[in-house]
Amino acid sequence: MAATIPTLSTPIPNDPRVVAPPLPKPTTPPVLSLSKRGLLQAGIGVFLSSVGMVPADAARATRTEYYATVGEPLCDMSFVRSGLGYCDVAVGNGVPPPPGELINIHYTARFADGTVFDSSYKRGRPLTMRIGMGKVLPGLDQGILGGGGVPPMHVGGKRKLMIPPLLAYGPEPAGCFSGDCNIPANATLLYDILFVGIYK
Repeated sequence: MAATIPTLSTPIPNDPRVVAPPLPKPTTPPVLSLSKRGLLQAGIGVFLSSVGMVPADAARATRTEYYATVGEPLCDMSFVRSGLGYCDVAVGNGVPPPPGELINIHYTARFADGTVFDSSYKRGRPLTMRIGMGKVLPGLDQGILGGGGVPPMHVGGKRKLMIPPLLAYGPEPAGCFSGDCNIPANATLLYDILFVGIYK
């Protein structure tokens, strides 16, 4: 019987909670500039491998389109100073997440090449996680709770996140079992998030 592969945190299988290192001081890398046609020709994998180059000025955040979940429309993604990319497929009409509270989300997690490595849908139930307390990846905290140029999600909303390595696991591999690591070092991660509701 195959072992259950931990995805976002080695101590707790199938749970994206992890205490990540503090965010580094932002630098000023060059700005990416790709046309829609050029992006589609280059392919998502090539583009995502270059996403480390993000503008330092959040007001001038790069916007570009990328292919999302099969069957969903193109997503106009914005990048903020931290390097996080986000876009809303559907804006929720419920309340935003209260910092420090437990919330329920459905998610699908992918590598930069589009390969799915974890999904709450496969388990048939949403994930309960504590938001805004450093218990999850910094990219998930910022991408759901908001801040740093990212608006908060609202219950019922669906958002796509592109999480750079420094807001994910950084230079260390993760999801390791018997020396075999499911998430490589310096991995850019893609998340499809559905904000189901506040945990009660």
